[in-house]
Amino acid sequence: MVKQKYASIAEQSKEKNGSSCCGSGCCSTEVYNIMSDDYSGLQGYNEDADLGLGCGLPTQFAKIKKGDTVIDLGSGAGNDCFIARAETGERGKVIGIDFTPAMIEKARANAEKLKYNNVEFRQGDIEHIPITANTADVVLSNCVLNLVPDKDKAVSEIYRVLKPGGHFSISDIVLTGKLPDNIRSAAEMYAGCVSGALQKEAYLEIIRSKNFENITIQKEKLITVPDDILSNYLSQREMDDFKNSRAGIFSITVYANKPLKEKSCCSDDCCK
Repeated sequence: MVKQKYASIAEQSKEKNGSSCCGSGCCSTEVYNIMSDDYSGLQGYNEDADLGLGCGLPTQFAKIKKGDTVIDLGSGAGNDCFIARAETGERGKVIGIDFTPAMIEKARANAEKLKYNNVEFRQGDIEHIPITANTADVVLSNCVLNLVPDKDKAVSEIYRVLKPGGHFSISDIVLTGKLPDNIRSAAEMYAGCVSGALQKEAYLEIIRSKNFENITIQKEKLITVPDDILSNYLSQREMDDFKNSRAGIFSITVYANKPLKEKSCCSDDCCK
C-alpha cells in the first residue's frame, strides 16, 4: 500500500502533495504541511527534488564531513541526497535507497539535470539494504523507518552498512500515549507516517538493542493535527478526549554511532 501511495506521489507536484493526506494537512488551511520542515535555506537544496514528505532536517544534524560516504534511506526524489552532497563535496559519495521505482526514476533525472556524478540511486528495501557492510560514514533517513514493517531488521541493516565509528541521523515520527485506533488504522494516516509509528521509548529501545552508542535526540517537536483533519477520523467527543489525553505525535531526530570496536564476549561460556 505504501509503495502504491508513494508511486502516485512521485508523479504529483509538491503543491498537490501538500494538499494530500500523505504530504500534509489534507483540507486544512491552518498549516501547509503538518510534518515537514523548511529545507529551502540549506545549501544543495533543489526544489524539483523536494516533495514535502519529510518530518525533519536530518542533514542539518548529520555532521557530514568532506569526503564522507553517505547513505540516505528512503531517498524519494533526492532532496536529502543533494543536500548531503553539498556537505560531502565532490570527493565524497552519496547513495540513495528507495523501494519505489517511480521515485528512483525521478531522483536519477534530478541528479542528471544537476550533473552530479557522485550521487547514486538504488532501488531496494530498507530491511535488506543493497549495500555491502562497513560502507557508510553517515546514514540519513527522513520520515521513512516508521513506514517499514520490520523496524528491528531495518536498524540492524543500518548498523551493518555503517563503518566502525560511523553514525546516523534519522528524523522520524513517534508516539507518546495511546493514539485513537481509527487514526492508527487509517491508510492515509499510515502513508502520512502516523499509524506505522512506534511509541517513542520502544523506538529508542530498538536502537539501544543493536549496540549503538551515544544515542541522542537532536531535535523533538510536537505535531499538532488540525481539527479539520481530525474530524475525518474522530467524532467531536473523540476529538475532545484525544486533545485532553496525554497522547501525542512527535517528530524526533535521533543520532547514534556504531562503536569503533565490536563488544567482546566476556562471560565464561558464551563463546564455547
